[in-house]
Amino acid sequence: QSCLSRQQLLAAIRQMQQLLKGQETRFSEGLRAVRSRLSTIHASLTKAAPEPPAASCPALQAPADGRKFGSKYLVDHEVHFACDPGFQLLGSSTRMCQANGSWTGQEPRCAEISECSSSPCQNGGTCLEGLSHFKCLCPPQWTGTACQYQAQTARPTWSVTDDPAFSRQPRCAQIAQTQQCSCDPGFHMSGTASNGICQDLNECEVYQQEGGPRLCAHACINIPGSFRCSCPAGYVLLGDGKSCEDIDECSLSQDNCTSGSTCINTGGGFQCVTPQCPPAAGNISYVKTSPFQCERNPCPMESRSCHQAPKTISFHYLPLPSKLRTPAPLFRMATAAAPGRPGPDSLRFGIAGGNNRGHFVVQRSDRHTGELILVQSLRGPRTIHVDVDMAEYLDRVFQAKHLSKITVFVSPYEF
Repeated sequence: QSCLSRQQLLAAIRQMQQLLKGQETRFSEGLRAVRSRLSTIHASLTKAAPEPPAASCPALQAPADGRKFGSKYLVDHEVHFACDPGFQLLGSSTRMCQANGSWTGQEPRCAEISECSSSPCQNGGTCLEGLSHFKCLCPPQWTGTACQYQAQTARPTWSVTDDPAFSRQPRCAQIAQTQQCSCDPGFHMSGTASNGICQDLNECEVYQQEGGPRLCAHACINIPGSFRCSCPAGYVLLGDGKSCEDIDECSLSQDNCTSGSTCINTGGGFQCVTPQCPPAAGNISYVKTSPFQCERNPCPMESRSCHQAPKTISFHYLPLPSKLRTPAPLFRMATAAAPGRPGPDSLRFGIAGGNNRGHFVVQRSDRHTGELILVQSLRGPRTIHVDVDMAEYLDRVFQAKHLSKITVFVSPYEF
């Protein structure tokens, strides 16, 4: 009987094994079916949802009577705006594309400004508003478009028209019973044929009235039979007899700057400058490393405000003629990595301060360079300050900031 039960037990075990094998096969087939179904669903979902496009913002237009600088609308890119002469910018002069697809700031617009509102007439002149221009009525003894030049109270004696040098007897000849008379170049016949006299032609007035070519870059002086040009103080007349060139008082040692200051040549003169580092504040202090550069002392590790302060501050001085045509690049900022150290992979430029920020924009010229551009013409004489900063980033993490303090000396003259 024990033998029989042993046989029965083995048969039962084999039955169980067969049963388990069948269950295992069905379970594997079920798993394969589920896996195949999941793969099909995953593939269809992947095909239905395309890759999200690079985040960008809607295109921006230049405001009416203004201009737009920058044509990229991707995240972190900036677009700048400026108005044409005679208009002022309302809204944001710079807008940046944010990650959510919207622009920072407000939509800019250009509003017309009164030319006389800036009081352009000097030395007691009266400003008259015209169509997109103004005119100054100057008091006696002042002249120029802005009453900026002192008029000569008395003309030189040799240029007065009743001076004998300004009138001459004509040259006459008897030809076939008639007398024919002529004048020297620069003179014209005045009076009757029988009693004529050769009177000097005032070229300065004639060319001015007829809208002819400008005889002189600055001032025209009439002389008997001709004219000559003169230049304002601080300029010398060039070989063409009409153009004026600035005298560089600094290189000629004609300045009176003290030993602690530096001479900067300007149109018609010079300026003595003494750049100063900002005073120490908290953990932030600077040391002067050259006459035109300050460097920040090392920061304590925990001082965030110190690390955010400019690492270098440099001083720059630019002489400009009056009414320079725009847009005009004035200044360039660039970065250079120290040997063996990775340089920044992205830069941000901005106008950080100054007394006439609306006249300038900062525009990236290539990956590692930004330019300060004059977009509204400046009328001299005046001095303008503008601060430009450059922030360095590595993997979107702020590294350092560099500040350039720029002083623009605008000459009274257009040359």
